[in-house]
Amino acid sequence: MENEILMHLPRMKSEKELYSELLTLPMYNNNSCIKSAMERLIALSDIYDIYIPSEMTYEIYSKLYLALLNSLKKKPTRAAVIQQGENTKAIRNMEHRGILGGSDSFTVIGLSGIGKSTAIYKSIELITENRVIEINSPYTKIIPCLVVQCPFDSSVKGLLLEILRKADEILNSRYYENALRARATTDMLIGSVSQAALNHIGLLVVDEIQNVVGNKNGQSLVGMLTQLINNSGISICMVGTPKCKIFFEKEMQLARRSLGLEYGVMDYEDCFYELCKILFQFQYTKTRSEMTDETVRWLYEHSGGIVSVVVSLIHDAQEIAMLDGSEELNTQSLNKAYKKRMSLMRGYIDSSPAQKHYTQRSRQKISENNSISSNISISTLSEKAKTENADFLALLKENYAVTEVGV
Repeated sequence: MENEILMHLPRMKSEKELYSELLTLPMYNNNSCIKSAMERLIALSDIYDIYIPSEMTYEIYSKLYLALLNSLKKKPTRAAVIQQGENTKAIRNMEHRGILGGSDSFTVIGLSGIGKSTAIYKSIELITENRVIEINSPYTKIIPCLVVQCPFDSSVKGLLLEILRKADEILNSRYYENALRARATTDMLIGSVSQAALNHIGLLVVDEIQNVVGNKNGQSLVGMLTQLINNSGISICMVGTPKCKIFFEKEMQLARRSLGLEYGVMDYEDCFYELCKILFQFQYTKTRSEMTDETVRWLYEHSGGIVSVVVSLIHDAQEIAMLDGSEELNTQSLNKAYKKRMSLMRGYIDSSPAQKHYTQRSRQKISENNSISSNISISTLSEKAKTENADFLALLKENYAVTEVGV
């Protein structure tokens, strides 16, 4: 049976294959710029469909693939058969135990807007070529990856019922209906979900896991997930923001369940430059402009290195340029977009890790890209401005990377 299950799992792809298969670029031609304003505004939304795989994508894909593989290997074992009997006892509210064990849980932690959820969903699409794996001997159906969201109130019972409900949608089964009819307690539900997961689920992804932070039910929910791993043998991926790190670091048993992947904003390096270069190819204003190093620097400083903000700035700048008749994507239209559309985001951007940890290497790289030399001290520039009656800000910009923030 093991070989039959694994035969349905697609071959693990190399980094080059992943880039080719996951790269998403909408259809575009230069004639887009001569269409009517209405047509161009509608076409402009295609920018949000762009997806460029990164190192984060490759790591997430590999982690999910191997976790699913490890989970599927446990299903045809003798221990899994014994565990089915133990789960039946749990459903009947009898004394039971988890014998499959293992620490097959991990986290994917990252700031909102950096693309971690998109990377997860695209990786899952690639890993699960078949929405359901059907095994003939004995006949059973397996959902390779099931994605649920952590309830906002961290309700253990709420999450367990949601797992059953989603499984029923795909399998056309009645786990959820039976649990409601039986008025199952939380312990009975854990048995029911463990049985369903053991028989029909490969990998469980729990999104928005940061909801456990500051919630009285948070530790109980993570404890339930641990019990689910022991009783079903499936792998569990918990996805959330850095906010949940503090929660998992509190105790050893929580920390060992949260080993995994962690991501921050993009660095001011080649990857960010390539992102901007691709986005700049999708211009829908009448006047086409070239991307400059100054524009890339501006985008980094005003996005905090957050991918979704970069995309929104380029989209909104073009939208504003079309509506006010300026019809060009440039620093002026980008500034308008930042001031008009990003007012609620400024606090997050200014306090982002990209701004807090704007390292000497990053400043040096920006200077190299823009032919700036920062060997002159600020005090020397100040004296020069006084003696020569020159504009201090202009001198500062010539020698340093300066971020101007609208107030």
